[in-house]
Amino acid sequence: MGIAERKNRQKQALRERILDAARRIVMREGFAALSMRKIADAIEYSPATLYLHFASRDEIAQALCAEGYAHLLETFVPLAGIADPAERLKALGRAYVAFGVAHPETYRLIFMEDPSYTDAALSGAVKGKAADPANAGAASRAAATREDPDATTADEASSETAATEADPGEAALHLMISALDELKAAGRLPASMDVAVWAEAFWANLHGIVALNLTCPVFPTAPLDTVVGVALDAWLGASRAEQVPTGAVASAGTRKKKSPETRTGSAAQPDNHRAAQPLAREPAKAAASGVTAPPARRKTTSA
Repeated sequence: MGIAERKNRQKQALRERILDAARRIVMREGFAALSMRKIADAIEYSPATLYLHFASRDEIAQALCAEGYAHLLETFVPLAGIADPAERLKALGRAYVAFGVAHPETYRLIFMEDPSYTDAALSGAVKGKAADPANAGAASRAAATREDPDATTADEASSETAATEADPGEAALHLMISALDELKAAGRLPASMDVAVWAEAFWANLHGIVALNLTCPVFPTAPLDTVVGVALDAWLGASRAEQVPTGAVASAGTRKKKSPETRTGSAAQPDNHRAAQPLAREPAKAAASGVTAPPARRKTTSA
């Protein structure tokens, strides 16, 4: 190993120590408590040394955001192999909310702290990856892999991994848009549907659920997994396993609320099951219509 390589490794190792210390402070005390001096004390270096690696606290925050967003995308990759596009979108939605609730400080830092931090996260978890010719077109290759009937789940996951490395900001939307394109091609969404706008609206709904949970914990009265399930059904329709005969739900009795420890698990099924074909409607209409069935009209007898 040459001198230059050794110095480069030492520099990289110290950079990682700085980020590790910053991450621990944010997780333990919140972002407001983060300072260059506190980080320097944690790693037993002078503050001046930190400035050789990061120009400011904001630059450290941006690096943490990029790292956290990359972690979020990693949770999406295994879900790419789900065959049914509607169920794939539901799984992505549950994973998104679960990540936000399980990593509140990281989520706040990425999406709720400073727009420049969000830009840093979405512009690329690894600088230079988006410009790397080897990663060009990774998103389209991922979509093509799923369309190939001979493709395996491992192939799909590998292609989706390449897509997330190419451009993390585009990757999450790509995963959603790819599923929406499949729904549209199968006639399960209107032909006039703009899938990119639909994906943005869907993401905004998920973000709202996480943000309310983090900032207004006393606001929701229903368990989080139930709220997520109702929202996903409103957008994508009830899963086949959820479609039960009328009256079966009423006879099942009242569900118990889940404990806080299990609230971030897989989404529970809502007590009021909706019709099975909401996908043919515009998402705005589906969301506006609510999730409870309208009351049955009384029959009137003629005089």
